[in-house]
Amino acid sequence: MKAGIFLADGFEIAEALCPLDVLRRAGIETELIGVGGMVIKSSCGAAVSADIPIEEASGSYDLLFCPGGMPGAVNLSQSWDVNRMLCETAQHGIISAICASPAVVLFPLGLLEGHEATCFPGSASYAPSFSFSSEGVVESGNIITGKSAGWAFDLGLRLVARLKGEEAAAKVRSAIFYKL
Repeated sequence: MKAGIFLADGFEIAEALCPLDVLRRAGIETELIGVGGMVIKSSCGAAVSADIPIEEASGSYDLLFCPGGMPGAVNLSQSWDVNRMLCETAQHGIISAICASPAVVLFPLGLLEGHEATCFPGSASYAPSFSFSSEGVVESGNIITGKSAGWAFDLGLRLVARLKGEEAAAKVRSAIFYKL
């Protein structure tokens, strides 16, 4: 099982690193994929080192995840490699995004068509023809979306449950004493 989390300058740090932590705790091989370099600056200015540059990301991913943040989501949407990998993975795996990315990255690719999704309320204007849910985490087929940084752990646990089962997610939840 293999997951990839895209990082582009301006990403929201909690939205990327909370799911990373939960996925790795569950024993899921998870790569931070650098878009535009190997050291990526978050929206709060913290620098995070990617595990692999997008140019070297290869093989099949069971899950690809797009954190939000601005201009991080816009930077992801402008990457041909990100768009290609998302569309390819959507054919056989899980696509996930949080905050601005469901509207800014997934919607223009047509990946939300026929699905329900949530996003940061202020980002819905990037996809005016789509009706976003107000829920914190929405799972619809192979698309799993989160509303905001406040939902990053819940989204990460939902991804673990989808990839490894509810028992694995409960084990991680217990190990970090999350909402017990």
